[in-house]
Amino acid sequence: MNDLVLIPARGNSKGIPGKNIKPLNGRPLIFYTLDAACEIADSRSICVSTDSDEIIARVREYGLEVPFKRPAELATDTAGSEEVIRHAIEFYQKIGTRPDRIILLQPTSPFRTGSHVQQALALYEDKLDMVLSVNETKANPYFNLFEENEQGLLAPSKPANFNRRQDCPAVYELNGAIYIINPARLRHRPIAQFTRIRKYVMPEEDSLDLDTPLDWVYAEAILHYKLTRP
Repeated sequence: MNDLVLIPARGNSKGIPGKNIKPLNGRPLIFYTLDAACEIADSRSICVSTDSDEIIARVREYGLEVPFKRPAELATDTAGSEEVIRHAIEFYQKIGTRPDRIILLQPTSPFRTGSHVQQALALYEDKLDMVLSVNETKANPYFNLFEENEQGLLAPSKPANFNRRQDCPAVYELNGAIYIINPARLRHRPIAQFTRIRKYVMPEEDSLDLDTPLDWVYAEAILHYKLTRP
């Protein structure tokens, strides 16, 4: 299987300025994702897509090369992941490589490991559009999620008659850690129209996606706990 491990790392970040290379427990954040990528793939199959010279320098410091610099128009606030994926696929096709799977790993998931990715890959089949990592969420539309109705009053998102959350159907949320994409499917439809999607469930403690300064404080606390617990 010819895999392409794609790590999108835009230079500009509003929620946490410079977050992709901001030190987390003394290491640039992107290094945690590079660790996971190197556990599952040869360095020639790992592509960091970035518009930032500083990120390129950090990746080289880690010991990997960056095959191209992402165009500025694909690094704006409005540019989506799909455009970045298609750009990377086109680059590799032009140099004679056609990936069978795209393994998208976002740098903002420092607790996702190579082991998690391997487990997700084991769920992948060619008949699927994609495998996504999720975690079971505590917010459940059958129990504690509400919407405002036409009268301006709160009503359950999904009407049901459960007395305990534990009795409700399990509900999952995307954690942003792992996307295993079938590029053959991507040639025919956008990701938003994918329907053959299989879930890979990750533990809540490994599913943190760093988006806000508070997330960062939480991540530092988790790392401190993991390093100091008996």
